Amino acid sequence: MHLLLLLALALHTAHAQRRSKTPAPAAVTQVPLTLGSFDGWQAVGTRQLTPDGRWAVYSVGPQEGDGHAVFRQLPMGRTDSVQRAALLQTAYDGRHVAFAIRPQTGAVRQAKRLKKKKEEMPRDSLGIYDLATGTLWKTPGVLNFKMPEKAGGVVAYQTDPAPAPKDTTAARKKAPKPPRKFSEENGYPLVLRHLTDGTERTFAYATEYALAKNGSRLAYVSTGNDSTDRLPGVYVVDVPTGRRTKIYEAKGKQKRLTFDERGEQLAFLTDADTNAKSLVHYHQLRYWRAGQPQARLLADTTSQPGPKGWVVSGDAPLTFAEDGSKLFFGTAPKAAVPDTTLLPEEVVSVEIWGPTDARLQTQQKATLEQDRKRAYTAVAHLPEGRVVQLSTLEVPEVEPINRGRAEAVLGISREKYTNRHWDWNPRQDAYLISTRDGSRRLIGTGIQGDVNVSPEGKYAYWFSLPDTAWVVWSARTGQTLRMTRPAFFADEDDDHPDYRRAYGVAGWTKGDAALWVYDKFDIWALDPETAATTNLTRSGRTAQREYRYLRLDPEARWIDDTQPLLLRHFDHTTKRGGFSQWAGGQVKPLLEGDFNVQPGVVKARQAPTLLFQETAFRQFPELLVSDLTFRQVQPLTALDRQLAAYKWGTAELVRFTNGNGVPLQGLLYKPADFDSTKKYPMLVYFYEKNADNLYNFSTPSPAGGGSVNYAYAASNGYVVFVPDIVYEIGHPGMSAYRCIVPGVLSIISRGFVDKARIGTVGHSWGGYQTSFLITQTDLFRAAVPGAPVANMTSAYGGIRWGTGMSRQAQYEATQSRIGGSLWQKPLQYIENSPLFFADRVTTPTLILHNDDDDAVPWYQGIEFYMALKRLGKPVWMVNYNGEKHGLRQRKNQEDWTRRMWQFLDHYLKDAPAPRWMTDGLPMVEKGVNQRFEPAPTPIGGR
Repeated sequence: MHLLLLLALALHTAHAQRRSKTPAPAAVTQVPLTLGSFDGWQAVGTRQLTPDGRWAVYSVGPQEGDGHAVFRQLPMGRTDSVQRAALLQTAYDGRHVAFAIRPQTGAVRQAKRLKKKKEEMPRDSLGIYDLATGTLWKTPGVLNFKMPEKAGGVVAYQTDPAPAPKDTTAARKKAPKPPRKFSEENGYPLVLRHLTDGTERTFAYATEYALAKNGSRLAYVSTGNDSTDRLPGVYVVDVPTGRRTKIYEAKGKQKRLTFDERGEQLAFLTDADTNAKSLVHYHQLRYWRAGQPQARLLADTTSQPGPKGWVVSGDAPLTFAEDGSKLFFGTAPKAAVPDTTLLPEEVVSVEIWGPTDARLQTQQKATLEQDRKRAYTAVAHLPEGRVVQLSTLEVPEVEPINRGRAEAVLGISREKYTNRHWDWNPRQDAYLISTRDGSRRLIGTGIQGDVNVSPEGKYAYWFSLPDTAWVVWSARTGQTLRMTRPAFFADEDDDHPDYRRAYGVAGWTKGDAALWVYDKFDIWALDPETAATTNLTRSGRTAQREYRYLRLDPEARWIDDTQPLLLRHFDHTTKRGGFSQWAGGQVKPLLEGDFNVQPGVVKARQAPTLLFQETAFRQFPELLVSDLTFRQVQPLTALDRQLAAYKWGTAELVRFTNGNGVPLQGLLYKPADFDSTKKYPMLVYFYEKNADNLYNFSTPSPAGGGSVNYAYAASNGYVVFVPDIVYEIGHPGMSAYRCIVPGVLSIISRGFVDKARIGTVGHSWGGYQTSFLITQTDLFRAAVPGAPVANMTSAYGGIRWGTGMSRQAQYEATQSRIGGSLWQKPLQYIENSPLFFADRVTTPTLILHNDDDDAVPWYQGIEFYMALKRLGKPVWMVNYNGEKHGLRQRKNQEDWTRRMWQFLDHYLKDAPAPRWMTDGLPMVEKGVNQRFEPAPTPIGGR
């Protein structure tokens, strides 16, 4: 632990513009960001407040390496920290914080390098920090830990004790048989610790455990055969008294221990079959209530409420209704069993793609494990134990209403509509299903929109895509109301050849009195009985200011419109953000300025204390604390000091007109020490619209694809232009051209861009547009398309491997915006495909496309690469084996980022070409040499 330096108090009043976070002049010369700067770059992670708002608990860490947790007394009191603390959990009463203490990154790496055995690897410790006394308690070798969700004073954790060194003495050889090893199968020691006095109780060989939300009871599964629990089974411990009760005794496996809200009832599943390789498991659902000597059977194979031949599911969750009156569990058809008499070489592996398949074989493959574990919801009525099947093969999805209190659940069925593989707007039938007898009441058929139910269950509601209107169905009357004008609740800027989506829902007011929804700017209240609409914020559209409700209590079921409410606002003209207060139909600004408000605002449960972050391109998103008035805003972190060592650019909003005369916006990033009399290389990056991100901070980090880190580019002398794009149906490629090229020319006209040194970078949809652009213009000297679609005619009939879905809808109705099928509009598919114009390309091109891409099939990159290669164009393609649509592994991100910037710097800054560009990378050197070093001779023809 160490004390952190306290920060100077930064005050600013409501409506006041926050002072600029431009890095202060450093004592040393500022240098450009390097790729080596990324790993150590620090950021705020987890953030929490104690219920009384007196303590802030948060984590700070680098992208690679060891972080730490910070405990900060508010306002401006004691500050302490713990190195390598992670998985922070603040107790419900706010007295203690529990966390894992990770081993040092270097120690883990060294152990891996030495190929240590699993039991010899460095392991986590458990730390408990007492906020009242500032003391830290810790214990080594901890596997996991839990604290009650709604109580303090206790923690439960499992340990994996380090193995004792072997005793090779003769006396040891004559000793009795040693105790069983701790393992997942045998269990691990479970410790219940009281945090007020530090007393502990240990239960050996526990395979699973659960703490009641209110901390009153601990349940665990023991495999027995030790001095504490001689018999295997399920035990319940009364936490205050320590009294332990064996409520179920049996060999086999018990799992999914689940308490009700009060800790008075417990449900779990049992399986008498101890063979892990068994193909079918016959689970039993058991139930215990405080005061009962033993858990009793609620359902098994013979008494489950589903069709004959079904079983109790071992994969479905167990969930009590909030009032404890019901227990929801799962049933499922018995798993298909293969013929075990066949040898592996005799088993036929075949797929049948049929004309009536509800789901494509690829979809079924993508969800195979999920389908094997698919369960259908049933309910047990407590305490009588009567069980009722709710979901079925015909109506497989159900959702409890009023936290399970209601006498019905919402049922959804898409089964009749799932074979429309080319339509990504699935239809569904909706029902109310009685929990008493499973009978159904129809809400609507063929609904295109996600159906939900109001908190008390009085209404079902959805946004009807064909109607672009909110629809409310009354459970009392069975009548449906459509709520349309005077507000337009669908995205009015959407330019896809598809239904427009809703702006979203804020929530319901108490008693299901009104549904609050958004249009582009304002918040509206919809009356579910009369369909009347009321504009609550009134001035949003006139002021071009977007208002959105902030739900500060994650457990709140309703919007309390009798109290002042906190809103986030965003000015669409200036891109400035801030907070406002709504009260009694009036909106009052509280805080606004040249910044964006980051998601993740945290409020203390019992106090008006907030944690939040503001950000701008030159303003690090420090963790800030304030009350709900925002009259005093205090920074808790000082991570902006990281900027002081580096040159940092600037960001500004620019306006231009596209080739069709449509006014557009874009972002322009200028280098540090910008001089308008100099000529700079420029990178152009795009992905639909980005101008609203003017005040976003660009964290220096490696690229996961064809993308530009604005901070790194500006720090290293690049101008970066990010234009917005609008589209014409059927012409996505030329739409991009008519927006991007005029935008680039408008920046060139300002006089500080070297028009001979302009590069373009994009990924996925941006990768497609990058590929298309270089077939239409020689404006760019270098291009980096990541995961591009090169041939819409071949991509159209392909599969999105991540979901197994057909790609047809992608081109007809969504992002590609063709507006029809391949046979309806063949010319548009050809005209918008870069491959058919590859002979026009003069721009050196670096393609990134990975062989396990789950969104854009990687043969698209191959098609473009092969065309350019055959045509004698300078083209390279980089493939990271096993990576998907974006790079997930940091080692690959860092490798790709280095190669991308070497490529760009070579063509736009005349940096030497690396050997991988001049000589390639032979397969025999794969994983051995990277060839980053400069080539002795330049690329031919350059």
